Amino acid sequence: MLLEIVSPEAKLFSGEVTSVTLPGIDGSFQILNHHAPIVSILGKGVVKIAASSFHFGKDVVSKFTKIDDQNYTLAIVSGTIEMKDNKVIVLAD
Repeated sequence: MLLEIVSPEAKLFSGEVTSVTLPGIDGSFQILNHHAPIVSILGKGVVKIAASSFHFGKDVVSKFTKIDDQNYTLAIVSGTIEMKDNKVIVLAD
């Protein structure tokens, strides 16, 4: 599935991922390939991204924490998420 993470300053990430775990306001939840459509509010926490490869721009790579070659995290304060047609869009603060 395609994941896009956008902040007010810039597009932080865009690429194919195998899963994304998000900090919902009522607890963390995971989205996998072909998940049902969903719109949700995000709270303070960590976005966990799993993919076979990652490509970050030089100006945003410092915002991500590498767990291993296939997993990265991104700390957020709040945001929203939409999953539709196998595309996840995260608007993050």
